[in-house]
Amino acid sequence: MPGGRLTRQERQQIELGLADGDAYAEIARRLGRPTSTVTREVMRNGGPTAYRAALAHRATELRARRRVRSAPGARRAAPPLDAHGRDPEAVREFEEAFTARLTASGLTPMMARVMSALCTTDQDGMTASDLVQRLQVSPASVSKAIAFLARHGFVRRTRGEGRRERYYLDDGLWYESMLASIRANQALVDIARQGVAVFGPGTVAGDRLAGTARALDCLNQRLLRATEETREALAAESAGSAASRQRAGGQVPSPGP
Repeated sequence: MPGGRLTRQERQQIELGLADGDAYAEIARRLGRPTSTVTREVMRNGGPTAYRAALAHRATELRARRRVRSAPGARRAAPPLDAHGRDPEAVREFEEAFTARLTASGLTPMMARVMSALCTTDQDGMTASDLVQRLQVSPASVSKAIAFLARHGFVRRTRGEGRRERYYLDDGLWYESMLASIRANQALVDIARQGVAVFGPGTVAGDRLAGTARALDCLNQRLLRATEETREALAAESAGSAASRQRAGGQVPSPGP
């Protein structure tokens, strides 16, 4: 019914519509629902490429049960804020939306959940044990996700106390991950150029491979320039912000007489 919770059947129709490549507005029209309802449902449950009706329905039921357990009375008091004055429900909803967006960008759901946890934690990095406890998943799942993310430059590892590794995300890692992408593109350029020599310039296949190499090489050069310019701009901005904070806090000594 419009305005109420989505039913299992409606979620199945959403999954089928996504598989057919239908737009959110078209799916919503068939369901008689607002487009915003369908959009929010999909992005809250993995994004358009990872949405599964059964998992989405189960997750909604679990959230509903948690709300019932936390509010036995007819009127529910506002949830207490955390140590930083944040609304825990708003934080949880943001983490779900952020995870969905990472999934939509191409990461698997588990990798996206690990990335989201590392981005939103207030800890100075997290151990595998921290991630297992926070995400409520198996150590093997965390290990596999971390291995992929570290291999592609998204996660930095350090050895902590007791030889336990800690994992971090920082601004520099986004830069390193972009460089890793550029290197991967360059490998494609190199192999395409080898293909030109194998198939011969002037042949259909050879020309196609030559065009591929030119396009990727041009893209790589532009990406590299943009990446370097962005890093320099962010470094300058960060230095300026730090200086402003010092002046505001009175930590910069004033000139002598």
